[in-house]
Amino acid sequence: MLFLAPPMVRILTASEQDIDGIAPLFDSYRVFYEQTSDLAAATQFIKERLSKNEAVIFLAAQEKEMVGFTQLYRSFSSVSLQPVLILNDLFVKESNRKSGIGSALLHHAKRYCKEHGFKGLALETTANNPAQHLYERHGWEKDVHCFHYFWTA
Repeated sequence: MLFLAPPMVRILTASEQDIDGIAPLFDSYRVFYEQTSDLAAATQFIKERLSKNEAVIFLAAQEKEMVGFTQLYRSFSSVSLQPVLILNDLFVKESNRKSGIGSALLHHAKRYCKEHGFKGLALETTANNPAQHLYERHGWEKDVHCFHYFWTA
């Protein structure tokens, strides 16, 4: 599938120097999922993920403004004996949605996955998230043969 990013949009790999640009996006992402806004906590969370090398974050920049991001975590498949990536977060500012930025971020994550020898990308989203159509357009398949469980400590 040939993919072209929207005009004037660059996808960058985030570093610790980008924390102040990512944090407001990450805070808005959490608010989208009905969490209370907490920019200080969002900043600290992103800072820890990057400083501990626990995540790969790709930023979508339009001119000098950060307009979206995706955050990937490394994991493993015991059954296939291969590393996998979890696409844990994908967010585009509301004013920039439906412009191809989400597609550009997904494409970049897929390319990173292939180039670094991961088995694939997994993601989880809410049942009412309209981005499901975006994922399916880009070849993601809904997992219907297993259940997802969670235990809260």
